[in-house]
Amino acid sequence: MVQSIYMAGLLIGASVLGRLADKYGRRTLLLWSHFMVAVSGTCGAFSSSFPLFCFWRFLSGFSLSGVIVNSLSLNIEWTPTRFRLPVTMCSSFCFTIGQVLLAGIAYGIKDWHWIQLSVSVPFFAFFLHSWWLSESARWLIVNGKEHTALKLLKRVAKINGREAEGERLTVEILKASAENDQLAAKKQSVFDLFRTPIMRRITCCTMVVWFSTSFAYYGLSIDLQGFGVDIYLIQLIFGAVDIPAKIVAYLTLSLIGRRFTQVTSLTLAGSTVLANAIIPKDLQTVRTSLAAFGKGCLAAAFTCCYLYASELYPTVVRQTGIGLIATMARMGAMVAPIVRMSGDYIPFLPSTIYGGVAVIAGLTAFFLLETRNIPLPETIEDVENRAKKNSKRVSKLRNEDVPLQEAQESLMKQRV
Repeated sequence: MVQSIYMAGLLIGASVLGRLADKYGRRTLLLWSHFMVAVSGTCGAFSSSFPLFCFWRFLSGFSLSGVIVNSLSLNIEWTPTRFRLPVTMCSSFCFTIGQVLLAGIAYGIKDWHWIQLSVSVPFFAFFLHSWWLSESARWLIVNGKEHTALKLLKRVAKINGREAEGERLTVEILKASAENDQLAAKKQSVFDLFRTPIMRRITCCTMVVWFSTSFAYYGLSIDLQGFGVDIYLIQLIFGAVDIPAKIVAYLTLSLIGRRFTQVTSLTLAGSTVLANAIIPKDLQTVRTSLAAFGKGCLAAAFTCCYLYASELYPTVVRQTGIGLIATMARMGAMVAPIVRMSGDYIPFLPSTIYGGVAVIAGLTAFFLLETRNIPLPETIEDVENRAKKNSKRVSKLRNEDVPLQEAQESLMKQRV
C-alpha cells in the first residue's frame, strides 16, 4: 500500500509540477522540489502512525517528480547538441550508482527508519547546491525575460572562454530571435500536445513507451525475493547490470540513433521477460540471469526515454509534455504491483504481461522521429516543419532511386 501511495505521488507530481515549470521556470520548481523531498523524507522517518507515514511518502513521491523532470530539462536546455548525449548518460549513471549504494546502505543499516533518514537528509545539501544553478536561458527567452537571459549567456560565454562572442549578444538580438516563440508560448496548453498531426503522434507514442517501460521495469524490480536469491545481492546485481547496458546504449544512441535504441532495447527486454515466463522456477540461475539481462535492457530503454522525449518536444511545451508522459510512467509503476498479484492464481501471467507490453512499446517507438544530432525544437511549428522536411527528403530519395532500379533491372535482363 505504501509503495502504491508513493507511486501515486510521483504520478500526480509529474503532471502538476511539469506544467508549473513551464509557467514559473525550471530552477524555481527544482529548488522547491529538493527542499520538499528532504523535509517529507525526514518526517517520514519519524512518523508516529501508519497514515502519517503514508502521507509523507506521498509527498516525497510528489516532490521527487519535480526533481526528475526539472533536472532533465535544465540539463538538456543548457547543453549544446554535441554534448547532449554524454551529459544525459552521466545523469543516467547516477541512477545506477544510487541503486548500488542503496543495496549497501540497506544491508549495513537494516532498520527502515534509519534507511529512510539516510537517503533523505542529503537532499538538504542538494537544495543548497541548487541555489547556484542558473535558470534555463531558453525558457527565459521564450517567456520574455531577455535581460536575465542575456546576463546568464554572457556569464556562460566568459566561463567558456568565449567572452567576445558573449559581448556581441544584445537584448534586441534575443528579442528578434524569440518573438515568434514568445507568442507561441503564451498560447500553449496540454491540449496543444494533441493539436497537430506530428505532435499528436509524438505524444501518443511516447505515452505508450513511457508507460510500458516503467510498467515492465518496476514489475521486475518489485519481485526481487521471487528469484530465490538474497534480496541485498539481487538488488546489487540489478543495479550493477545497468552499467554495461547503459554503455551499450550510449554507443547505439551516438552511432546509430535514438529510435533504433528505443525500439531494440524494449523489444529485447520484452522478449527476455517472455522467455523467463516459461522457465521452471527451480532453474534459479537461468531465471536470475535472464531477469538481470531484461532489467539492463529496460534501464537502457529508460535512459533513451529521457533523452529522446526531451529532444522530441519543443521548448514551449517541453515540461508539459514530459510531465504528461512521466505521469503515464507512474501509472505503469502503480499498475505493476497489481499485475504481480495475479501470479498467485496464474504463475506465468505477470511475466507474460510485462514482456508483452514491452514488445508492443518497442514496435510503437518505431513511429517516432529520429533526433540524433538535430538542434532542439523551440515551437510546435518547428516540430511540424521538421517532420515535413524529412518526409519530402525521403520522397525525393525514393524518386531518385526509381531510375536506378529500372537501370539495374534492365541490365539484369540483358545479362540473362
